[in-house]
Amino acid sequence: MSIHGPIVTGSETGFLTQYLEVLSLVERLHRLLLDVIKDEFERLGVLEINAVQAMLLFNVGDHELTAGELKTRGYYQGSNVSYNLKKLVELGYMHHQRSDIDRRSVRVRLTDKGRGVRDVVADLFARHARGIEERGVLSLTAMDDMNGALRRVERYWTDQIRYIY
Repeated sequence: MSIHGPIVTGSETGFLTQYLEVLSLVERLHRLLLDVIKDEFERLGVLEINAVQAMLLFNVGDHELTAGELKTRGYYQGSNVSYNLKKLVELGYMHHQRSDIDRRSVRVRLTDKGRGVRDVVADLFARHARGIEERGVLSLTAMDDMNGALRRVERYWTDQIRYIY
């Protein structure tokens, strides 16, 4: 079985086919989102950070967080948060400070330069939201329905992981 050609028979064929199509679409949308962000920064001549790092800055926003909090709050799902945080600190997009209580823990927050990147991503998303609405790509009701469905899948997957341990 694969996303491209499930090998199943019977009543679950239709549902499984649709489920695999949704998985494939979510994966493609994630990659496409990163490509759109990369393209925006290339147009602006900002080449020293990548799209994943720009999303990390967007998701940190005005918060002060640890790397662990970035993962557990779902702000960042990348494989190497520490590397990206280190690069963003080195490039001047984030401040970092060791905790006085636990010296192993480092808290990060955006610099003015980091807030500039966050604002570029926020403006990009606002333009996209306006375009989607103005062109009738999705209605507010359709967006609400989609968000609800994706949250239910997220909850189901989260429950699957919790039951493993």
